[in-house]
Amino acid sequence: MAATSRGNTRAAGARRGGGRAAYAGSYGGGGVSCVPYARQVTGMTISGNGGQWWYNAAGLYARGHRPEVGSILAFPGSGGMRAGHVAVVERIVSPREILIHHANWGGPGIRRGSIMSGVSVIDASPNNDWTQVRVQVGHSAENYGRIYAVQGFIHNRPDAGGAVYASSSRYGLEEVAEAPATRGRSTRR
Repeated sequence: MAATSRGNTRAAGARRGGGRAAYAGSYGGGGVSCVPYARQVTGMTISGNGGQWWYNAAGLYARGHRPEVGSILAFPGSGGMRAGHVAVVERIVSPREILIHHANWGGPGIRRGSIMSGVSVIDASPNNDWTQVRVQVGHSAENYGRIYAVQGFIHNRPDAGGAVYASSSRYGLEEVAEAPATRGRSTRR
Protein backbone atom coordinates (compact mmCIF):
# COMPACT_ATOMS: atom_id res chain seq x y z
CA MET A 1 0.00 0.00 0.00
CA ALA A 2 1.11 3.59 0.32
CA ALA A 3 4.67 3.78 1.55
CA THR A 4 6.88 6.69 2.41
CA SER A 5 9.94 4.52 2.05
CA ARG A 6 11.91 4.34 -1.13
CA GLY A 7 11.76 1.61 -3.75
CA ASN A 8 13.67 1.50 -6.95
CA THR A 9 13.04 1.22 -10.61
CA ARG A 10 13.68 2.86 -13.90
CA ALA A 11 11.27 4.52 -16.24
CA ALA A 12 9.58 2.39 -18.88
CA GLY A 13 11.70 2.33 -21.99
CA ALA A 14 14.93 3.28 -20.21
CA ARG A 15 17.33 0.35 -20.05
CA ARG A 16 19.84 0.91 -17.29
CA GLY A 17 20.65 -0.49 -13.87
CA GLY A 18 19.98 -4.17 -14.54
CA GLY A 19 16.52 -4.29 -16.02
CA ARG A 20 14.42 -2.30 -13.57
CA ALA A 21 11.18 -1.10 -15.08
CA ALA A 22 8.30 1.07 -13.98
CA TYR A 23 4.97 1.12 -15.70
CA ALA A 24 2.12 3.49 -15.08
CA GLY A 25 0.08 0.59 -16.40
CA SER A 26 -3.51 0.29 -17.48
CA TYR A 27 -4.92 1.07 -14.05
CA GLY A 28 -6.15 4.57 -14.84
CA GLY A 29 -4.64 7.95 -14.09
CA GLY A 30 -3.84 7.29 -10.43
CA GLY A 31 -1.93 4.07 -10.92
CA VAL A 32 -2.43 0.99 -8.78
CA SER A 33 -1.74 0.04 -5.19
CA CYS A 34 0.16 -3.05 -4.11
CA VAL A 35 -2.83 -5.22 -3.10
CA PRO A 36 -4.80 -5.21 -6.40
CA TYR A 37 -1.55 -5.62 -8.29
CA ALA A 38 -0.46 -8.64 -6.22
CA ARG A 39 -3.93 -10.21 -6.58
CA GLN A 40 -3.88 -9.74 -10.35
CA VAL A 41 -0.42 -11.18 -11.00
CA THR A 42 -0.63 -14.11 -8.54
CA GLY A 43 -4.32 -14.99 -8.62
CA MET A 44 -4.29 -15.13 -4.81
CA THR A 45 -7.55 -14.09 -3.21
CA ILE A 46 -6.45 -12.66 0.11
CA SER A 47 -8.46 -9.86 1.68
CA GLY A 48 -7.36 -6.73 3.52
CA ASN A 49 -4.55 -4.22 3.31
CA GLY A 50 -1.02 -5.41 2.66
CA GLY A 51 -0.24 -5.50 6.38
CA GLN A 52 -3.16 -7.88 6.95
CA TRP A 53 -2.30 -10.37 4.23
CA TRP A 54 0.02 -12.51 6.38
CA TYR A 55 -2.71 -13.20 8.93
CA ASN A 56 -5.56 -13.38 6.41
CA ALA A 57 -3.66 -15.98 4.36
CA ALA A 58 -3.61 -18.42 7.32
CA GLY A 59 -5.61 -21.53 6.45
CA LEU A 60 -5.74 -20.53 2.77
CA TYR A 61 -2.15 -20.33 1.56
CA ALA A 62 1.12 -21.82 2.80
CA ARG A 63 3.32 -19.32 4.63
CA GLY A 64 6.99 -19.44 5.50
CA HIS A 65 10.26 -17.62 5.89
CA ARG A 66 12.08 -18.63 2.72
CA PRO A 67 11.39 -16.97 -0.64
CA GLU A 68 9.98 -18.79 -3.64
CA VAL A 69 9.36 -17.34 -7.09
CA GLY A 70 5.74 -16.21 -7.24
CA SER A 71 5.38 -15.87 -3.46
CA ILE A 72 4.20 -12.70 -1.75
CA LEU A 73 6.66 -10.84 0.48
CA ALA A 74 4.45 -9.41 3.26
CA PHE A 75 5.38 -6.25 5.17
CA PRO A 76 3.46 -5.29 8.34
CA GLY A 77 2.14 -1.77 8.81
CA SER A 78 4.72 0.62 10.25
CA GLY A 79 5.47 4.33 10.50
CA GLY A 80 4.93 5.83 7.06
CA MET A 81 3.66 2.52 5.71
CA ARG A 82 0.60 2.26 7.97
CA ALA A 83 -1.31 -0.20 5.77
CA GLY A 84 1.69 -2.47 5.17
CA HIS A 85 2.85 -3.59 1.75
CA VAL A 86 2.95 -6.70 -0.43
CA ALA A 87 5.36 -7.53 -3.25
CA VAL A 88 5.78 -10.55 -5.54
CA VAL A 89 9.04 -12.51 -5.64
CA GLU A 90 10.32 -12.38 -9.21
CA ARG A 91 13.65 -14.16 -8.88
CA ILE A 92 15.93 -15.65 -6.24
CA VAL A 93 19.42 -14.26 -6.78
CA SER A 94 21.10 -15.86 -3.74
CA PRO A 95 20.13 -17.10 -0.27
CA ARG A 96 20.11 -13.46 0.90
CA GLU A 97 18.92 -11.55 -2.19
CA ILE A 98 15.75 -11.65 -4.25
CA LEU A 99 14.24 -9.53 -6.99
CA ILE A 100 10.62 -8.44 -6.60
CA HIS A 101 7.95 -6.69 -8.61
CA HIS A 102 5.34 -4.57 -6.90
CA ALA A 103 3.20 -1.45 -7.13
CA ASN A 104 2.92 1.85 -5.29
CA TRP A 105 6.31 1.97 -3.57
CA GLY A 106 7.60 5.54 -3.73
CA GLY A 107 11.11 6.77 -4.04
CA PRO A 108 13.40 9.20 -5.87
CA GLY A 109 12.06 9.61 -9.40
CA ILE A 110 9.35 6.98 -8.85
CA ARG A 111 5.73 8.01 -9.27
CA ARG A 112 3.22 6.63 -6.76
CA GLY A 113 1.00 3.98 -8.30
CA SER A 114 3.76 2.76 -10.63
CA ILE A 115 4.48 -0.91 -11.11
CA MET A 116 8.15 -1.75 -10.67
CA SER A 117 10.08 -4.91 -11.52
CA GLY A 118 13.61 -6.12 -10.97
CA VAL A 119 13.80 -4.45 -7.55
CA SER A 120 16.52 -5.95 -5.35
CA VAL A 121 15.68 -6.92 -1.76
CA ILE A 122 18.41 -8.01 0.65
CA ASP A 123 17.83 -10.16 3.74
CA ALA A 124 19.14 -7.92 6.54
CA SER A 125 18.11 -10.18 9.41
CA PRO A 126 20.90 -11.28 11.75
CA ASN A 127 19.80 -14.94 11.58
CA ASN A 128 19.30 -15.06 7.80
CA ASP A 129 15.58 -15.72 8.32
CA TRP A 130 14.06 -12.97 6.17
CA THR A 131 12.45 -11.17 9.13
CA GLN A 132 14.17 -7.90 8.16
CA VAL A 133 14.99 -6.61 4.70
CA ARG A 134 16.46 -3.65 2.87
CA VAL A 135 14.88 -2.61 -0.44
CA GLN A 136 16.89 -1.08 -3.28
CA VAL A 137 16.47 2.70 -3.44
CA GLY A 138 15.65 4.71 -6.54
CA HIS A 139 17.53 4.06 -9.74
CA SER A 140 20.79 2.98 -8.15
CA ALA A 141 21.76 -0.69 -8.00
CA GLU A 142 24.12 0.07 -5.11
CA ASN A 143 21.84 1.91 -2.65
CA TYR A 144 19.40 0.35 -0.24
CA GLY A 145 16.96 2.04 2.12
CA ARG A 146 16.32 1.53 5.79
CA ILE A 147 15.61 -1.86 7.36
CA TYR A 148 11.97 -2.97 7.18
CA ALA A 149 10.33 -5.70 9.26
CA VAL A 150 8.87 -8.56 7.22
CA GLN A 151 6.16 -11.00 8.27
CA GLY A 152 7.28 -13.65 5.80
CA PHE A 153 6.39 -15.13 2.44
CA ILE A 154 2.92 -16.24 1.38
CA HIS A 155 3.26 -19.07 -1.10
CA ASN A 156 0.85 -19.56 -3.97
CA ARG A 157 -0.31 -23.01 -2.90
CA PRO A 158 -2.85 -24.26 -0.37
CA ASP A 159 -2.10 -24.24 3.34
CA ALA A 160 -1.49 -27.87 4.32
CA GLY A 161 -3.55 -28.09 7.49
CA GLY A 162 -2.18 -25.08 9.33
CA ALA A 163 1.48 -25.98 8.84
CA VAL A 164 3.92 -23.21 8.06
CA TYR A 165 6.14 -24.55 5.32
CA ALA A 166 8.75 -22.99 3.14
CA SER A 167 11.48 -24.35 0.99
CA SER A 168 13.93 -23.28 -1.61
CA SER A 169 15.11 -26.41 -3.37
CA ARG A 170 17.49 -24.32 -5.45
CA TYR A 171 19.62 -23.80 -2.32
CA GLY A 172 18.79 -27.06 -0.55
CA LEU A 173 16.98 -25.20 2.22
CA GLU A 174 13.86 -26.48 3.91
CA GLU A 175 12.03 -25.26 6.98
CA VAL A 176 8.98 -26.93 8.48
CA ALA A 177 6.94 -25.99 11.54
CA GLU A 178 3.74 -27.87 12.22
CA ALA A 179 0.86 -26.98 14.48
CA PRO A 180 0.86 -29.02 17.70
CA ALA A 181 -1.36 -32.09 17.80
CA THR A 182 -4.74 -31.61 19.44
CA ARG A 183 -4.71 -32.94 22.99
CA GLY A 184 -6.94 -35.94 23.61
CA ARG A 185 -7.06 -37.10 20.03
CA SER A 186 -5.06 -40.12 19.09
CA THR A 187 -3.69 -40.58 15.62
CA ARG A 188 -3.15 -44.32 16.16
CA ARG A 189 -5.87 -46.84 15.44
